[in-house]
Amino acid sequence: MAQELKYSQLKNGCFPENFSFQTTGEISPLEGIIGQERAVRAFDFGLMVKMKGYNIYMAGPSGTGKTTYARTSTEKLASTEPVPRDWCYVYNFQNPRSPLALRFEKGMGRQFKEDMSELVQLLKTEIQKVFRAEDYEKQKNDLLRSFDEKRSELMDEMSKMAGEYNFQVKTTNSGIYFMPIVNGNAIGEEEYDALDEAIKNEIEKNSQVVQEKAGTIMRDIRELDKASKKELEQLEYKVGMFAIGHHISGIQEKYQDYKRVIEYINEVREDVLENLGQFYEDEDESDEGLSSLLPMLGKKPAEDVTLKYKVNLIVDHSKSEGAPVVVSFNPTYSNLIGEVEYDSEFGNLTTDFMKIKGGLLHKAIGGYFIVQAQDILSMPQAWEALRRVIKTKEINMDSSRDQLGTTVAPTLKPEPIPADIKVIMIGSNYYYELLSEYDEEFDKFFKIKADFDYEMPRNNENMWKLARFVKRFVEQEKTIDFDSSAVCAIVEYSSRLVERQNKLSTRFNQMAEILCEAVTWAKQEDAKLVTATHIQKTIYEKEQRLKLYEEKLGEMLDENVIMIDTQGSQVAQINGLAVLDMGSYAFGNPSRITATTYVGKSGIINIEKEARLSGQTHDKGVQIINGFLGQTYAQEFPLSLSCRICFEQNYNGIDGDSASSTELYCILSSLSEAPIRQDLAVTGSVNQKGEIQAIGGVTHKIEGFYDLCRKRGLTGTQGVIIPAANIKDLVLKDEVVESVKNGEFHIYPIRHIEEGIELLMGIPAGNKDQNGDYPENSIHGLAMKKLRRFDRLANSKEKE
Repeated sequence: MAQELKYSQLKNGCFPENFSFQTTGEISPLEGIIGQERAVRAFDFGLMVKMKGYNIYMAGPSGTGKTTYARTSTEKLASTEPVPRDWCYVYNFQNPRSPLALRFEKGMGRQFKEDMSELVQLLKTEIQKVFRAEDYEKQKNDLLRSFDEKRSELMDEMSKMAGEYNFQVKTTNSGIYFMPIVNGNAIGEEEYDALDEAIKNEIEKNSQVVQEKAGTIMRDIRELDKASKKELEQLEYKVGMFAIGHHISGIQEKYQDYKRVIEYINEVREDVLENLGQFYEDEDESDEGLSSLLPMLGKKPAEDVTLKYKVNLIVDHSKSEGAPVVVSFNPTYSNLIGEVEYDSEFGNLTTDFMKIKGGLLHKAIGGYFIVQAQDILSMPQAWEALRRVIKTKEINMDSSRDQLGTTVAPTLKPEPIPADIKVIMIGSNYYYELLSEYDEEFDKFFKIKADFDYEMPRNNENMWKLARFVKRFVEQEKTIDFDSSAVCAIVEYSSRLVERQNKLSTRFNQMAEILCEAVTWAKQEDAKLVTATHIQKTIYEKEQRLKLYEEKLGEMLDENVIMIDTQGSQVAQINGLAVLDMGSYAFGNPSRITATTYVGKSGIINIEKEARLSGQTHDKGVQIINGFLGQTYAQEFPLSLSCRICFEQNYNGIDGDSASSTELYCILSSLSEAPIRQDLAVTGSVNQKGEIQAIGGVTHKIEGFYDLCRKRGLTGTQGVIIPAANIKDLVLKDEVVESVKNGEFHIYPIRHIEEGIELLMGIPAGNKDQNGDYPENSIHGLAMKKLRRFDRLANSKEKE
């Protein structure tokens, strides 16, 4: 018969003598992360590789410290790396719809923006000064006077020519025309009509000659006007160049190492010289007539002539130290890539290069970008935007309106900016597999996977680090210290989280919750230190907040609404154990399993499956039982058996094979008609050879049956049968450990179905003799006897 476990085997206790300190005030806080050596090595290696595609995916359960480690480790490395360049957008004089991107060394971008602003104001002042000076006015007037004189000479020449042919020149706003002279007087149309035909013919003849000669003179006048305008422009250019040339040269000299900046400043100079009038025309000149007639329109603000010479600084590292580390929890498309903003003027959308706003990826150029996989995959087009930047290594600011095909306004196409960014994505293995499955280039983009474990070995080193983690919490939250007993309680709680005696949990957020609440309970008592009592109270209170559903089930068990026996014996009835997981809280729940056997050929019928309440793994467990029965009893005759097994009062479905051994005991009890003890509950998976295999949730299952027995009164015979492979998974509550110590409750580990048979039914399972027969009074012998009878009955029915 199986030996029951000693109370010392039911949990791995931690005691103050395991530590060399009395309180956390005596130790230093933890730096870095605990128990993730594999992931840390992968991550640190990924940071060192600077080649394309070596971005990092940090996989693992939430709360293991992935984001914190990624941030602190990356910032530490980034602080030793060079500061990346500044980036500006400026007006493109060749193509205004495609602003130019200029790059500068650290801090020079802001300097250039300020220098350009000062330059434009200086140009405006100097140009106004020089063009309003007497010297310019004199040169301009002399030039205009010279041309006016030449024009007058040409007009006199035209008048003289016209006079020779008896025509007079008339000048009006609409142009020049000739009036015929008859008898010394210019005549109009009415007088002309009254003339003799001979005179009219003479006038017509002379008119054609005059028109031809006048055309030649008019061409000379137009050429003179062109020359006048050109010389005036040259004068303006010369005067303007005199005013601004040395200022332009000064700024070009300052930025002589930036070829594109020099080219841009040259274009600024040419544009200023081509549009000098904008700088010195009277600002008061405006058409006030319309606004006075229609006051509701208001006065349209004067256009800023210096706008196109401004600088839009979108990446400024003037105050940065080291490479940038950008962490985003809201990676929308526009937040990542940036956007071009619009203004509404009289119902029309307008924009310009100064309304280009940089995104998070612009800030991360030359550094690191940390993002959560769930965040970026839940934002429309965000993953595509990031993927495109990783693939092309440049940020192309396509408007989100363009992406959606809803553009109803003029758009800008800013010049793409080169982007060398190492992306660190943090998420679960589920998202990693999802991206690998649906994005064929994902593995090419994220060559490094840092896999974070949910557990770590429970050794002295990690227990010490856990104590230092508590100290770090104390310093960060500025709380009272914890004594060594409280740290021991945290160590035990950490093992309970992973349900392993020799492991500790790495989900530090859950432990931090316990620390927070324990400090609160300690403060309510005005305690100077947080002790194990406060930790235990925290865990108890946390469970109380979450166990409403467990209490409701408990009430139904107390009132026998859900029928479970904890004393006596019954044929073909057994207590199985399941775990109900409520997400943040899990608990064990006993369940009655029954079996019926009768003559037939249908084999084992799983009622849960027939009712569609059974999962695939549970169905597999039932098929394994079929295999065991065939192996054990059907070597000399076929099984003529019909059997139905059922989880009584189960209406929510069941999955897993942890009840397969329990169901097998129930079937064997039905076949042998040997009663099963109801003061024992059973869990364990069985294989076709009858070996008992490990299952999950063993701690919760034991505690679930223990709680039921305790409420009804412990008899001293009650207990649970578990797989021997699960001994190391036991992290039971002190209450259960104490009951086992006092002999009030028992836990039996077994390795084979035969050990369980003897415990549950009090009769040996039985071994085959030389003839292949089982002892008559063994469980196998009794079962074989009934199966032979079923076979005979089935055969006789067939003969009939």
